Order: sequence, then structure tokens, then C-alpha cells
Amino acid sequence: MDHQALINLAFGAILTGLGWFGRQLWDAMKELRADLHKIEAELPRVYLAKDEFRYEIQEIKQICTEIFRKIDDLRDKKVDK
Repeated sequence: MDHQALINLAFGAILTGLGWFGRQLWDAMKELRADLHKIEAELPRVYLAKDEFRYEIQEIKQICTEIFRKIDDLRDKKVDK
């Protein structure tokens, strides 16, 4: 084999390896895009929306306010006695 054939063989092997690696990256990117699309589609159904959170937290705040008011009333009655 002459030098040119060895150089061609080496470049061919290198380009084959780079092509394989590029194909693996391409397939991984396609999978990643599909996974992201699936997550984007499930997100509104799985996680709590901001409006729902505000409604629920408002209800909890009202309950806490009532509890604190009752505690204050009990404390005031105890002090008055």
C-alpha cells in the first residue's frame, strides 16, 4: 500500500466515526424534542395552575384568620376574668 491509500483509509475511518457520532447526536436530539413535547402537553394537567393555587391559598388564609381571631377572643376573655 502506498502512502496515499493509507491517508485515504485513515480519513475514511475518521469520517465514518464522525458520521456515526453525528447520527447518535441527531437521534438523541429527536428523542429529547419528543420528550419535551410530551412534558409540555402533560404540564397543564399534572401541575396546579396559578389561579387554582391562589384560590386554595386564599381559603387557607381565611381559615388561619378565623383561628387567630378565636385565639385572640379566648385570650381576651381570659384576661377579663
